[in-house]
Amino acid sequence: MRALLALWLLFAASGTVCADTLHGVVIVVIDGDTVLFKPDHYPPGSRTFLKVRLADIDAPETGQPFGEAATEALKARVLKQRAQLEIVATDAYGRKLGHLTVDARSVNADMVRRGLAWAYDSTRASARSGSESFRAYDSTRASARSGSESFRASARGMDRHAMRALQREAQDERIGLWQDAAPTPPWEWRKARAAPAY
Repeated sequence: MRALLALWLLFAASGTVCADTLHGVVIVVIDGDTVLFKPDHYPPGSRTFLKVRLADIDAPETGQPFGEAATEALKARVLKQRAQLEIVATDAYGRKLGHLTVDARSVNADMVRRGLAWAYDSTRASARSGSESFRAYDSTRASARSGSESFRASARGMDRHAMRALQREAQDERIGLWQDAAPTPPWEWRKARAAPAY
């Protein structure tokens, strides 16, 4: 029975987690944490590009303070650049969640370092209550931890403690969105905009 449960967990994790590493080009930057990525090689039956949400971060939305700055910074860093994408999950909207690397540097970490995104762990409580994509990501990671060695290996590439440390440095230096005394986190901004007006 225990072996059957372990096999089922492994099967479930492998079905939701794609610890794939792809090489290609970023062809569009949608906002401060979402891009369209064109891989060099396409798996059979796949589209010619992937919509990718950068994992472990949440950038200000377009329309909120520093939303445009985050989008422009991401464009300057990745648009039409050769990149490596490590896919770690698929969110509730069908987007791939991944770590993007350009010139051997983590783009995800750069956005946090420059004060243009929140680190994932700092959004966890709010994410569970307000963000479908983060809920999907969190549950996928939990499932994967129970059974997928390849996921555990890929997850090591992005250290959450290091991401939080980068965010603290940006806050201490008051750069990017941390210039505001109390910046509105994007998950709160999205939740407020989704609320019906009376």
